[in-house]
Amino acid sequence: MFLRRASPPPRPTKDETMPKQKTHRATAKRFRVTRKGKVLRRKATGNHMLTKKTGSRRRRVEGMAEVVATNEKKTIKRLLGE
Repeated sequence: MFLRRASPPPRPTKDETMPKQKTHRATAKRFRVTRKGKVLRRKATGNHMLTKKTGSRRRRVEGMAEVVATNEKKTIKRLLGE
C-alpha cells in the first residue's frame, strides 16, 4: 500500500521573487566584518617605499584597524550585503 505524498508548493516565477542585492566587489576586497559586526580596514602607508620608513613606523602601520565613523560603517555594511 503506497501513500501519496502531497506535491510541493509551486515555486515562484522569476518575476515574483525579489531581486537579490549583489555584493560590491571592490568593497569586499578592502573591508572585513567581524562576527560582532565591527568593520575592519587596512592601515594606510604600508604598501610601498618601506625602506625609508623606520621599523617602529612600519610596525605601527601593519595590520588592520577598525572603521569608527558610524555613517561610513553603515554604508560599507550595506555595500557588503550585511
